[in-house]
Amino acid sequence: MPPADMPNKIATLAHAKALERLARRVETPCGAGAMVWHVWGEGPPVVLIHGGSGSWSHWVRSIGPLAASGRSVYVPDLPGCGDSAPPPQGHDGDALPPWIDRGVRALLGATPFDLVGFSFGAMVSGFFAADYPAQVRRLILVGAPALSSAPMAKVALREWLPLPDGPEREAAMLFNLRALMLARDESVDELALTLYADALKRDRLTKRRMAATDVLLRTMPRIACPVWGIWGAEDVLYHDRFDVVTQGIARAPDFRSLAMIPRAGHWVQFEDADAFNPLLLAMLDE
Repeated sequence: MPPADMPNKIATLAHAKALERLARRVETPCGAGAMVWHVWGEGPPVVLIHGGSGSWSHWVRSIGPLAASGRSVYVPDLPGCGDSAPPPQGHDGDALPPWIDRGVRALLGATPFDLVGFSFGAMVSGFFAADYPAQVRRLILVGAPALSSAPMAKVALREWLPLPDGPEREAAMLFNLRALMLARDESVDELALTLYADALKRDRLTKRRMAATDVLLRTMPRIACPVWGIWGAEDVLYHDRFDVVTQGIARAPDFRSLAMIPRAGHWVQFEDADAFNPLLLAMLDE
């Protein structure tokens, strides 16, 4: 069971820091360094894979409900992100599954687990499920890219990297957070900006290109486990093109269902956790 003092609602940075302090931090090999995992709860394992330029904190509002449901929750910082070392070879999603495999085998042995991936991490999770079928009980994709041969929507973002720390850089990041990740102005608060900016500044996996291809679409037929999807209905990456999502994810041989959450954007599990978490738990229980 989760600790009694685990926050029920992650609404402030203090809540997020309290959740992090309650985690068991584990390191597994990653090249010459380590891949960092955060673990909460006890019970059947679920592994959560964050998105590009992210960290474990992409899941900050789902960890508590999952642990409270009687699961052990394993959330890594992907190689090259957060506190984890970069992969020794490669700089895109296809370089990461072997290091995830080493990690879960060190943590779980041969125990199969449920796998949930968000955005870039959903693409990586699709690769993993296809390459290591005996390990994945079910796969849930959230806001996955690379599901169409046609380019995803172009999102006009502001350049922030050359700017010095200060108001101008923060304003650029705030603009990008609203444009890319969240659908509603009221969702763009101090917590969202702090988590987004902190992970973005620590991203060393900056040469990613595969998400702009159809590589996950081509991978879906090789995924043997049951597959579900959850998307924000206002996800800017698929604006007016959600038929692509439906057709792409349905290429999985054991596709089960796709849920759309109204008035939520790309970072759907953060923006509308109250709708997202019950859906996720229902899929994990199905």
